Amino acid sequence: MFTGIIESMGQLEAKVEDGTNVLMDFSSPLSDELKVDQSLAHNGVCLTVVQCGDGKHRVVAVKETMERTALGDLKISDRVNLERCLRIGDRLDGHWVQGHVDDTGLCLDVQDQQGSWIFTFMYPNQHGSLLIPKGSITINGVSLTLVQVNHDYFTVAVIPYTFTHTNLGLLKVGQRVNLEFDLLGKYFLRQQNLNFPSPAIPGKS
Repeated sequence: MFTGIIESMGQLEAKVEDGTNVLMDFSSPLSDELKVDQSLAHNGVCLTVVQCGDGKHRVVAVKETMERTALGDLKISDRVNLERCLRIGDRLDGHWVQGHVDDTGLCLDVQDQQGSWIFTFMYPNQHGSLLIPKGSITINGVSLTLVQVNHDYFTVAVIPYTFTHTNLGLLKVGQRVNLEFDLLGKYFLRQQNLNFPSPAIPGKS
């Protein structure tokens, strides 16, 4: 479990196919603090650390992960957002984030508001029921608040700290991003779509 508050950025150093899996090596300020088998979110994707040391760490992405996320778009030297999993007792500064990407979106526009930035993203409209104005969304692992929601695009506002301390500040129009929709919204929608049978009443047929 994560919160969408990015700790650091990492840089892709190597990317090698291993059957249907992809091995990826990253360098980062966090790498030497990691342990093998630890969960670490990379652009919002929860991956397991399989090797670490000398300022680098390695993770493995399976075929399902590569197909569902934008990790396949990464090139050597690209920067990714990193977040370690939440510890019990930590403050929840963002929102509940699983690190399980639901789909990808496309950056349509970036507007400099002279103090903040407004990003516009296109998203697959089958997820529209999970988006509400002022609700939460995770973009490349970053917990953000929705500003405007349309049937196939939405906007978010990004403050200077987030712009400079995550890879959102490096994002270009036309790039894909990882999207994870609000966990509470997904459970609520699932509950609404279920038709539970009425409980039997004793003595009634």
